[in-house]
Amino acid sequence: MTVTSDRRGFVPAALWDQPAPVPELGVSFEFFPPRGAQGEARLWETVERLAAYAPDFVSVTYGAGGSTRDKTHDTVVRMRDEFGLDAAAHLTCVDAAKRDVMAVADAYEAAGINHIVALRGDPPQGGGAYVPHPEGFAFAVDLVRALAARGGFEISVAAYPEVHPHALNPDADLDNLKAKLDAGATRAITQYFFDPAVYLRFRDRAAAAGITRPILAGLMPVLGFAQIRRFSAACGAGIPDWMIRLYDGAEDDEATHQAVSAMLLAEQARLLAAEGCHDLHFYTLNKADLTIAACHLLGIRPRRAAAAADAAIPAATAAG
Repeated sequence: MTVTSDRRGFVPAALWDQPAPVPELGVSFEFFPPRGAQGEARLWETVERLAAYAPDFVSVTYGAGGSTRDKTHDTVVRMRDEFGLDAAAHLTCVDAAKRDVMAVADAYEAAGINHIVALRGDPPQGGGAYVPHPEGFAFAVDLVRALAARGGFEISVAAYPEVHPHALNPDADLDNLKAKLDAGATRAITQYFFDPAVYLRFRDRAAAAGITRPILAGLMPVLGFAQIRRFSAACGAGIPDWMIRLYDGAEDDEATHQAVSAMLLAEQARLLAAEGCHDLHFYTLNKADLTIAACHLLGIRPRRAAAAADAAIPAATAAG
């Protein structure tokens, strides 16, 4: 696959030339708090399956306007306690005074959760444009400063390869990212994108701006192409023309759509890994299949399967 949006060619090793794991590649997974008994069951089945891939960390979102605060807390604690995962909780500035936001942070530390994804956040659906709480943190950078001054937390922040919809311009958006990292954030996680060249150009611009902290590439499995087009239009993520052609006719055939989505996600991941991207963050949407397919094609295996394969190699060598 060649991405031609900036005439930059990507030539990862063929699958048969590089079956071993990509060196130094780390993965992480995002989930959202479930709704209802069916959603609850699906989430924990997904977490169990993906935990076997030994992610660097997992994260759990915080609903618009802080609507899932308690559910987010309970979910990250269970992920840590039951599955041994390094679980990060999203925390936002929306509709809350500073003291209330920091009280949530205190509760996380008391529960042994020491990784926070600090975000400005979005107003509740239908709530109109974002307006800072009169006694709250105006923006994510202010929340990062407060968390860093408080101490006790690893802090991740968001980055926008295609520019935040409310940013004045790309340079101002990049300046804001640098300010968040300089204020104490450990890493940035990008909004999802579909053209790998978008991420690579952004990575180059970030390096030129003096940003040295890791910028994790955010990858979104396409569970439904029509849905992702609508969502992307709202959040500013581009849909390349080649992707529209790729899904043309696939919406009417679930098996074809699933196969196309698995191939797309895996190829994105492989292309980025070939370009030296060592950290991939999958927005799982609480479903495991497509993310597992991508991990498999990257050479990442479940821990038990990997251990069995390692044990089989000496035995096969001795038999030969």
